[in-house]
Amino acid sequence: MTTRSGTRILVLGAGGIGGYFGGRLAAGGADVTFLVRPARAEQLRQRGLVIHSAIGDLRLDVRTVERVSGFYDLILLACKAPDLDRAIEAILPAAGPHTAVVPLLNGLRHLPLLDERLPQAQILGGLCHIGATLEDNGDIRHLNDLQHLALGSRRTEQKATSERAHAALSGGGLAPALSQDIMQEMWEKFVFLTSYAGLTCLLRAPIGAVASTGEGKAIANEMLAECAMIATASGFPPRSEFMASSLRTLTDENSGGTSSMLRDVLQGNQSEQEHVLGDMFNRAVSMEINAPILRLARTQMQVYEIVRSGSHHARAKR
Repeated sequence: MTTRSGTRILVLGAGGIGGYFGGRLAAGGADVTFLVRPARAEQLRQRGLVIHSAIGDLRLDVRTVERVSGFYDLILLACKAPDLDRAIEAILPAAGPHTAVVPLLNGLRHLPLLDERLPQAQILGGLCHIGATLEDNGDIRHLNDLQHLALGSRRTEQKATSERAHAALSGGGLAPALSQDIMQEMWEKFVFLTSYAGLTCLLRAPIGAVASTGEGKAIANEMLAECAMIATASGFPPRSEFMASSLRTLTDENSGGTSSMLRDVLQGNQSEQEHVLGDMFNRAVSMEINAPILRLARTQMQVYEIVRSGSHHARAKR
């Protein structure tokens, strides 16, 4: 990577996350290509990339491919966790010895897999905070005014690469943060997301409804404390300001917020529960940490996936 204008960026996925950030970058003049499935490619050819947002609506024609050839300078990986294996296979031909990969997946489970499968590339740390969803017609709906993107080096030798990647992503109205401790930030997001998703999915309700019950705020506090204990035992104790802010969000009686995991449940889709709740709970088990609310939330989501897939009917007929 030399200059932003000369940086070839590949965005894996054009859904709520990849479509939003990739679209803003493309609108700002970046050299962006979207790697998408055939149905999404056809949708984008017919309608263009459409973003509805309080920050500013966007409609533009974008470059799409259904398979890649040749190396890219930067890959923005914006798939759902259940699609990670297929995503890695798809981007493999694009990842060369000078390619930086910025994953925007939830949780942490993807990092060792990316390191193993793409050893030739630089796998940076990355995260985003945004409420965005893909509508049935292919438009992207920005649900709030938050569009935070952060990236950083996971190892000292990645510092220069992360700085170049940051420069390449600084455009189109985006102001990504170049984190000096991206793993701490990723762990804190993991703690918050697990608490948020676990709470809303376990009780099948928005945060405000949960907080308005007699025990809802106490349960939210306990869920957050369990996840924070796991992070601390893993070497990443959450900072006090993060804990205070997270608890305010999780106990806000006026909040209509729901997790993307709950939205998947309500739509009958496969969820990221194993990548988020399952991974956090497995870490607790390996360190012999008692986490009863996390255990219940994870089990409830396992039940959901078993029922959704119909595998319990198959076993019952044997």
